[in-house]
Amino acid sequence: MGLLRMLFVWWQNATAGTLVNTWLNGVAVGDDQYGNRYYRSKSGKRRWVLYKGTVEASRVPADWHGWLHHTFQDPPKGPAAVKAWEKDHLPNMSGTKGAYYPPGSLARGGVRAPATGDYEPWRPV
Repeated sequence: MGLLRMLFVWWQNATAGTLVNTWLNGVAVGDDQYGNRYYRSKSGKRRWVLYKGTVEASRVPADWHGWLHHTFQDPPKGPAAVKAWEKDHLPNMSGTKGAYYPPGSLARGGVRAPATGDYEPWRPV
């Protein structure tokens, strides 16, 4: 079951092809505070990440995101300095109980705030 899961369930971890490519062609560059590991090709042209746990792009910190997309030449040396206005990282919660549902969403009961009086819903005759 483990091998089949690795072959077909790509969102749980790296695929077998990615792991083989990393083993043959990858050079470890570093890791982040979430346990994700970053690699580059031996030629230096390609960069990628092996996620710890669920494959979710929102789990890549901004400094590593910049390196992955060739915005920065050198990988981050450590955790980025936190500004006073920055909030802690929150993962993408879409599809979970922690997902954001705006007021009026059917998932929140479907009751929207009262309008200013210029809205009348369509009703079939």
